[in-house]
Amino acid sequence: EVQLVQSGGGSVPAGGSLRLSCVASGYTSENYYMGWYRQASGKEREGVAAIDPAGSTTYRDSVKGRFTISRDNAKHILYLQMNNLKPEDTAMYYCAADHEPISAVLGGYSVFTKNGLDAWGQGTLVTVSS
Repeated sequence: EVQLVQSGGGSVPAGGSLRLSCVASGYTSENYYMGWYRQASGKEREGVAAIDPAGSTTYRDSVKGRFTISRDNAKHILYLQMNNLKPEDTAMYYCAADHEPISAVLGGYSVFTKNGLDAWGQGTLVTVSS
């Protein structure tokens, strides 16, 4: 059984930084596609960033240049470094994993799979004040 346990998050003023972590267990995580999603109050869940087993990354436009997704396959940990945070980044953040790609670039836009993924983390709240 695939399990993802998140840590990190919290409250910061605009312009601040946070790092989220996601520890994977129960499978060979280095072969999986992994990503971060977020869901703001009253809005649908949206993909934020994804990383494939080789380390190639995909980001939604609004976080490019501010967020960095990375993975440590030896420790089975997925990270999301978030810099220059904005109030609109406030949301519950979730890590996810799947044995198939969870992101693609179509027509210059990054798109993320949201349904049917193998595993989700429990979520962690990020609050950015103005």
